[in-house]
Amino acid sequence: MERREFLGLLSLLGTVGATRWAAQQGQHEALSGALTEHKLPPLPYPYDALEPYIDAKTMELHHSKHHQAYVDGLNRAERELARARATGDFTYVEYWSKKAAFNAGGHFLHTLFWNIMAPPGKGGGGEPTGLLRQLIERDFGSVDAFRRHFAAAALAVEGSGWALLHYRLADGRLLVLQAENQHKLAPWGTVPILGLDVWEHAYYLKYQNRRKDYIDAWWNVVNWAQVQENLQAVMGK
Repeated sequence: MERREFLGLLSLLGTVGATRWAAQQGQHEALSGALTEHKLPPLPYPYDALEPYIDAKTMELHHSKHHQAYVDGLNRAERELARARATGDFTYVEYWSKKAAFNAGGHFLHTLFWNIMAPPGKGGGGEPTGLLRQLIERDFGSVDAFRRHFAAAALAVEGSGWALLHYRLADGRLLVLQAENQHKLAPWGTVPILGLDVWEHAYYLKYQNRRKDYIDAWWNVVNWAQVQENLQAVMGK
């Protein structure tokens, strides 16, 4: 993922292409405002590329079913909010706003997730280098300390959610944070550059309830070069 693509991902949020969807739908329903038709992005590798650490069947279901559901949910939520604006009926604005937040978080974080992984030996695994390593060592003490912190955060997520490495815009610090589901506990003023999905659908077929084994295996497919590109994009470098 190039810098401009990552910036596009941040602007909202894993979107592939924008259209005046409202105009296309206008013959059938009253909508107010332009809408984006969010689409499922293709994986940057085959479903079996992350074997043996993440199995092909899990990748296929995770991408084509779960991520697709978030895309569909986001499109529907934004369409319903546009309909509410057109009709002036905001009875369900709280419901659809929550659905938009949940599904937008799922769409963005999954798009990030696919791109910060790569096949073992073909970009996946190894150690962070360059500026990314420098900031990790500065903010966590060492790469090993960061790994332990990140793995502990992933293991400790209550229920479904994510462990995330964020860049804080105010002071340029890296932070390890958690997100319940894909939007709760998310802070303002930070941007995730690395994320690990610990919803059970991300690992249950292969690892069952052994989340720790999944987390340990995942380090073998982390694409550190992409994480550094994400960092540089957020920093404007």
